[in-house]
Amino acid sequence: MEKSLKNYQTLQQLFVRRLKDGVRPVDANERVVVSPVDAVIEEMGTIRENSEMVVKGKLYSITEMLGSAEAAQPYVNGFFFILYLSPSHYHRIHSPISGVIEKQWTLGRKSYPVNRLGLKYGRRPLEKNYRLITEVTAGGRRMAIVKIGAMFVNSIELTHKGDRLVKGEEMAYFSFGSTVVLLFERGSFTPDPRIVAPMPIKVGERIGHWR
Repeated sequence: MEKSLKNYQTLQQLFVRRLKDGVRPVDANERVVVSPVDAVIEEMGTIRENSEMVVKGKLYSITEMLGSAEAAQPYVNGFFFILYLSPSHYHRIHSPISGVIEKQWTLGRKSYPVNRLGLKYGRRPLEKNYRLITEVTAGGRRMAIVKIGAMFVNSIELTHKGDRLVKGEEMAYFSFGSTVVLLFERGSFTPDPRIVAPMPIKVGERIGHWR
């Protein structure tokens, strides 16, 4: 933590804490895509032809997640990651690549649990919950960073200004535990072979390579 525990006067201040400089080194290779959060990789895989992905044995539609078939089309046959942040995790979100923000939009209103049981048995939280979507391009390819609210927590605060992102730079934060979904355009990304789900990951650690 950036400060000692006694300096945080409320739980909310603790949840949105920053870290000391240098404790999350970012892989400097320009082709490397890094984790945007401290989290557990709950699921990963290929997005199907019908724009669905399998998460905890349940089908989720990226068309519904992104709000339209047009928005989802570039990601069909692409790759996805589901990154779950528990209340104990560091809650700030950093950019996984350097690139340009092409579009940013919000969808949904209410939020349901996004933990492991919520993903398996819940009311399709990745599609229905309040979510803030940032679409980024780099080298002519695109990815979507989908920040999803958790139960009772629809607070996703943007901290980044401007339309250019630098890998490892802070973008936003959650006020409590939640989920980040990464969607990669088909042909744009190769996952690192050491990554398996479920597994813990930290900001700045390699998750794959940008093609």
